[in-house]
Amino acid sequence: MKLQLLSPVVLWIGIGCQKGISLQLIGAGIEQICQKYQLFYHDIAGIATIDIKASEFGLREFCRVNNLPLKTFTAEVLASVCVPNPNTKLTATVGTPSVAEASAIIAASQITSDIKLLVPKQIFRLPGEVGAVTIAVAAITK
Repeated sequence: MKLQLLSPVVLWIGIGCQKGISLQLIGAGIEQICQKYQLFYHDIAGIATIDIKASEFGLREFCRVNNLPLKTFTAEVLASVCVPNPNTKLTATVGTPSVAEASAIIAASQITSDIKLLVPKQIFRLPGEVGAVTIAVAAITK
C-alpha cells in the first residue's frame, strides 16, 4: 500500500496588495493561512503577483528575507485565468479581475498542470499597518 502525503509538494502564494504594504503584514497573512489550512511553510516554492507590484518594497523584502523567488505576470496573462472569485472593480484599476488567485494558479501551472487552488483569496489587515494584502494559494499535488 502506498502512503499519500497530506502536505502538497509545492505551494505557490499569490499576492495582491495595496501600495506601501509591509513585510510584516505579508508575513502575518501567510502565517495565518498556513495555520488555518494546516500548510507547511517549508512547502512554499515562491510568491507570485502582477508585474506592477514587482517594485513594492515590502513584497521584495519578504521574498529576500525568506529566500523565495518572486514571479510576476502581466494583467493580460492574469486576466486569461478563470478564477472562482473575480473582482470587477479590480479590473477597472489594474486590468484583470484577479491578482492573488490568478498569479498563484499561473505560477504553479508553469511546473505542471496537476494543480488546484487550495486557498481562495483572503484579505488581511493588521492594526496600525497601512493597507491590506490579498493572499491565495495554489498547490501542486501528487
